[in-house]
Amino acid sequence: MSGAAGVIATSWKDDAARDLVLNAGERYALLTRGEGAYLWDDEGTRYLDFLGGIAVVSLGHAHPVFVQAVADQAATLGHVSNYFATPPQLGLAARLKRLAGTGDAGRVYFGNSGAEANEAAFKLARLHGGADRPRVLALKQAFHGRTMGTLALTGKPAMQEPFQPMVPGVEFLDTTVAALEAAIDDRVAALFVEPIKGEAGVLELPEGYLQAAREITARHGALLIVDEIQTGAGRTGAWFAFQHAGITPDAITVAKGIGNGIPIGALVTFGAASELFYPGTHGSTFGGNPLATAVASAVLDEIERAGLVEAARDRGAQIRGVVDRIGSPLVEGCRGQGLLIGIALHHPVAGAVVAAAQQHGLIINAANDSTIRLAPALTIGDVEIDEFETLFAKALATVEDALLLDAPTAHHSTEAPA
Repeated sequence: MSGAAGVIATSWKDDAARDLVLNAGERYALLTRGEGAYLWDDEGTRYLDFLGGIAVVSLGHAHPVFVQAVADQAATLGHVSNYFATPPQLGLAARLKRLAGTGDAGRVYFGNSGAEANEAAFKLARLHGGADRPRVLALKQAFHGRTMGTLALTGKPAMQEPFQPMVPGVEFLDTTVAALEAAIDDRVAALFVEPIKGEAGVLELPEGYLQAAREITARHGALLIVDEIQTGAGRTGAWFAFQHAGITPDAITVAKGIGNGIPIGALVTFGAASELFYPGTHGSTFGGNPLATAVASAVLDEIERAGLVEAARDRGAQIRGVVDRIGSPLVEGCRGQGLLIGIALHHPVAGAVVAAAQQHGLIINAANDSTIRLAPALTIGDVEIDEFETLFAKALATVEDALLLDAPTAHHSTEAPA
């Protein structure tokens, strides 16, 4: 369509198609504002956000603590090089060590994302292994990032195929203790694990797997590196998911929820692994800058102050009860812990459910064709969960009708059974 002075006016979709790289496909909406658990698009439509930027927005959108931390630090000191330390950087490192339980021997490396944290962890494994331990183990269906190094750790052949050859030395195992016992020897540098495989459909590890992995890796002198990028910052009802298993890893990687939207990632080391890096072995221009670290400290402080770790556990159980109460014939059940929830479907229609949910004003995610992923802010309460029940029931009903599935009429109700 023509605009003023003969200029052709375009829609935001036209602009995105013309100007953005095609890696993410077509965007769903043009979001312009957020507050708490809600987002608004350019047409003023309000959405209930039960994805949280994929487990990032721990405090919700535009939380006053987040906003104030950004403003205060931006007005003080935004960036210096890593030739210097800053109070926010030192403060966040000490806080992460305390929350992870590293003790005095722990150390922290800061990057800008989860992928960068896992790249640092991959280097940590190589420094530990040297020439004598060339093998690195990871799990099938795992996801550790999309950079060339972290893609080599990601157990999804279809994702790797366009970018072969991969960084060598990584082997993928079935997620069983027997497979780990059979694979590991004294030539293994490290085992990488996600406590919950979020990108694979929110798949939990088998009962006792982390405890066994800790014992087996320690026996063979290999590092146990736990990827807490999606599960950290209180999302599962503990500060970090490995803490549910009562183990001490050699390193964890964190990102996403620690920053509430500010790009930040970190590698946190325990014990002897803390001495592996030495000057010149790794670095990042922006990693650990005062703006990002000040905001992350404020976010973690608010999670702690407001009791949101315990809230994640309780609200997660509440949402699982809501999904059960809806009673949809599409739904098989729920997986995950705390506020990282996978809703398993009987049919491969997760994409259709996500689309229907958006039409009804609810943002959720298809982790794969048969799994819906929920990762809302840790601050959600009864009002938001009640609204989720109404909107999610409508989305499921839309897809049920399209599939001509028979369902009891009660599944549309949002009232608890008597």
